[in-house]
Amino acid sequence: MIQFKTIQSLTGDEIKIRTEVFMHEQGFKNEYDEIDKIAYHTVLYKDHKPAGCCRMYWNEEENSYVIGRLAVYKEYRKQGLGAALIKEKERIIKWRLHGKTAKLLAQVKQKGFYEKLGYKAYGKEVDDEGCPHIWMEKTL
Repeated sequence: MIQFKTIQSLTGDEIKIRTEVFMHEQGFKNEYDEIDKIAYHTVLYKDHKPAGCCRMYWNEEENSYVIGRLAVYKEYRKQGLGAALIKEKERIIKWRLHGKTAKLLAQVKQKGFYEKLGYKAYGKEVDDEGCPHIWMEKTL
């Protein structure tokens, strides 16, 4: 059973997931930022246990809602939970916030994952702590 919890502040479950995935596994140092204060945060629970998370916020520069910090614990990967989180955020953007597009700054190595969900890359690659990223967008 999958459940989502979305609120406008970081939760302990989200902090644990992001710290494990981005800092411990991937070696990022600057995981938390000012965006966390304005974002809608979603944690996905599988069988009542935290399994993944992501955030979403309005980005004035991009004139769009931006989905980011998608993370799933290693033991829950390859089960469609990352896709479920993205689809939940898209649902919120489209139906609750009346947004027309969703954008994200994807790790280049994850570009194919997002393309399968209908996202298209644009612009040049950018560097985030030595990891190449690319902007991607989808019309909702």
